[in-house]
Amino acid sequence: QVQLVESGGGLVQPGGSLRLSCTVSTSIFSVYDMGWYRQAPGKQRDLVAQFRIDDTTEYADFAKGRFTISRDNAANTVYLQMNSLKPEDTAVYYCNAACTSRRLCWNRNYWGQGTQVTVSS
Repeated sequence: QVQLVESGGGLVQPGGSLRLSCTVSTSIFSVYDMGWYRQAPGKQRDLVAQFRIDDTTEYADFAKGRFTISRDNAANTVYLQMNSLKPEDTAVYYCNAACTSRRLCWNRNYWGQGTQVTVSS
């Protein structure tokens, strides 16, 4: 069973920074598109950023210029560097691993347990 373990959330003041990490227990990390999503209370879960296996990235408009997604295939880890944080960034942040290979991992989708990010003074 593939497991995703997130870390790095917490309380930060407006304008501050946090770096989230997500490590995936799999021997074929390189075939997963990796993403970060977030969900605020009473709202839907939204994409924050994605780092695909072809090394392309996608960002939500609110993340552009402030957040950076990166991945380390040797460490089975994806990161989300968040700068210039705002109170409206407060949410639970979830890591997602989307298998791109039907043969190797059946195109399955996995989620982490979520990590709370609170931006407040």
